[in-house]
Amino acid sequence: QKNSCLLPEDLKNFYLMTDGFQMTWSVKTDDTPMPLGSMVINSVSKLCRLGGSSMYALPNAPTLADLEDDTDDEGNGDKPEKPHFDSRSLIFELDPCNGNGKVCLVYKHAEPVVSPDTEIWFLDRALYWHFLTKTFTAYYRLLITHLGLPQWQYAFTSYGVSPQAKQWFNMYKPITINTALLTEEADSFVNKLDPNKVFKSKNKTPVLKKKPPSQPPGSQKSHTSVTSAKASSLAGNSSRK
Repeated sequence: QKNSCLLPEDLKNFYLMTDGFQMTWSVKTDDTPMPLGSMVINSVSKLCRLGGSSMYALPNAPTLADLEDDTDDEGNGDKPEKPHFDSRSLIFELDPCNGNGKVCLVYKHAEPVVSPDTEIWFLDRALYWHFLTKTFTAYYRLLITHLGLPQWQYAFTSYGVSPQAKQWFNMYKPITINTALLTEEADSFVNKLDPNKVFKSKNKTPVLKKKPPSQPPGSQKSHTSVTSAKASSLAGNSSRK
């Protein structure tokens, strides 16, 4: 009511179930827990609007709207139109990202009436916008998929995550950080299991029986001559009797 806008249906259903979400997890290094992952969705009370207030508590301090640059190319090609810090857009902070930027719920068309269409964008520390998803549900899935690893939102920027964050990605989400490899070779991580080879019965090699060594022809002749001589001698003895 304060900002004359309605929450998208999926985000409204989320807040009806729980007033925000925060989950952190740690890793052990030398038996000492070290906080690593952080997944945050601000509560309704912390769903603060960006761009409307001054950056410093000074009379003529600049605001985010003063940093608006109309020279940026808007909506060229396949790139969506970037949000504006001035009255043309309404921007609300969903996740402070531990100081590495801000994930924002953006109403890009706020004049003359606020459009119900929203998108999720990432605002980096240099105040550049990077598109994430069209719906809160899709962003929530991204948040869970990336395990809340440090600087995971920078994987959707042109300059990517820092070398230190890439080490954590290689340890806990190696496939996610190698998205270029996945787009080039779609089957590189597909399990090419051939059940015919795995469950193929092993054929036992038949055991060959050793043949007795063949005797040379000379020995065979001598053996036959000895046999014939014994037979003749036996015949002579029987005739004498």
